[in-house]
Amino acid sequence: MSTSRTPAATDRARWLGLAVLTLPVILTSMDITILHIAIPTLARELEPSASQMLWILDAYGFLLAGLLIVMGNIGDRIGRRRLLLIGAVIFGGASAVAAFSPTPEILIMARALMGVGGATLMPSTLSLIRNMFTDPAERTKAIGIWTASLSAGIALGPIVGGLLLEVLWWGSVFLVNVPVIVALLIVAPLVIPEYRHAQPGRLDLVSVVLAFAAILPVVWAAKAAAEDLTLSAPAWVACGIGVFAGAMFAVRQHRIASPLVDISLFAHPRFAGAIIGAGLAMFALVGVMLFQAQYLQLVAGLSPIVAGLAILPVMIAVGATAIMASPLVRRFGYAAVFGAGATVAAAGMLAFSGVPADGGLPLAIVASAFIGAGIAPMMTLATDVVVGSSPPGRSGAAAALSETASEFGAALGVAVLGSIGSALYRSQVLEGVPDDVPAEAAEAIGSSLGAALGVAERLPSDIAVQLADLARHAFVDGLSVASVVGSVLLVTAAIVCPLLIHRGRERGSLD
Repeated sequence: MSTSRTPAATDRARWLGLAVLTLPVILTSMDITILHIAIPTLARELEPSASQMLWILDAYGFLLAGLLIVMGNIGDRIGRRRLLLIGAVIFGGASAVAAFSPTPEILIMARALMGVGGATLMPSTLSLIRNMFTDPAERTKAIGIWTASLSAGIALGPIVGGLLLEVLWWGSVFLVNVPVIVALLIVAPLVIPEYRHAQPGRLDLVSVVLAFAAILPVVWAAKAAAEDLTLSAPAWVACGIGVFAGAMFAVRQHRIASPLVDISLFAHPRFAGAIIGAGLAMFALVGVMLFQAQYLQLVAGLSPIVAGLAILPVMIAVGATAIMASPLVRRFGYAAVFGAGATVAAAGMLAFSGVPADGGLPLAIVASAFIGAGIAPMMTLATDVVVGSSPPGRSGAAAALSETASEFGAALGVAVLGSIGSALYRSQVLEGVPDDVPAEAAEAIGSSLGAALGVAERLPSDIAVQLADLARHAFVDGLSVASVVGSVLLVTAAIVCPLLIHRGRERGSLD
């Protein structure tokens, strides 16, 4: 009996392999937002401080973003499929630890370990797709499915989280990862081929250290500002260290033979425009979903499952405009569609900043849908622009940078917008806490809206109503300022990114 595979069988194997590869993409992107819907429950059960809550939300995203390119380099050496399976074990094990974490500190560590595992999964999937699909037309379609999976995971996070929290405890939003990971470990070796670089360059450990030294001090400074309501001297020093390390990192990439990041790619205007646009898009989307999940439950008073369903319009808007992006590009060009998407998202963000504490549910849902509708084409087109504008021999490095920009933007959205909202909330609440509230409860009230409402439940009814109303209005004021900041950044993207994309269209444009 012949053991040769027919072209049809080979085609089926490739597309089956692609279907398997979408599983880790959906999981890792879903994990960026699924925790948002669990914030009120988690705050009530674990009672984390404002800084701890931001780290619980952000440790995953920053480790994911910081390690993507490093793990991509490691995959070249040990094999992409092998790295995928190793990462799946780490991600699944850390998810189980997170699900049963008894303290905020352990949950933060588990989330960080999940980020390490996620960083091995994301670059492995896209690299394997490029290797499995050698035909350009098929590869474009496969990358489109990969991008749709990424967007779907982000949008599905709050919905899945709401469904789980309706019947289970907060840890279920992490435990849901485990059975999917087990299925991946069983099926992936059967349908996904192995690939490793024939002559990989040396992994520069100094660059790895400098990359972390550039990111983590700045993140710590942002979170310290949210806790202390001011940028203290240590925070300024941390910012300076981060900027200096970033500059040294860039200089070193120019000088070494096998750079961790190919800085020269940023000389291409289209590449730079797409990278900036992807980062700002995720910054706005994930940042606003952080506030939206809390607003729906803690201000509007919806249950977790109803709050998750209230986010459905965002998912529908994301799906519809992602599908429309390709035909719109053929008619109007990348620059025009990119700019229009950023403008729509900025308008939605500005509308979201006007959501009131009372009766604002319809506006919150509609504004969020506009944000998703504008951001989806930005994300969908970014990968195409990046791959199309980079030389064929450097498409892997370009794709890794695109993924890093998106994940870093998502994490930065939580850190920056979350810190702005948290700082303003804390300032207003601590200034207006009723005199009848015990002094020992003041710190808990200032940590988060969820904690304040938890304290209010244990107070006499007249004081409880006054405190809850104060906390909700302070939260909405913080939401408003953070949303305006996000809107300004999206307006910047609407102007700068199309100009860069248009400038470089003669160098590999698909317009």
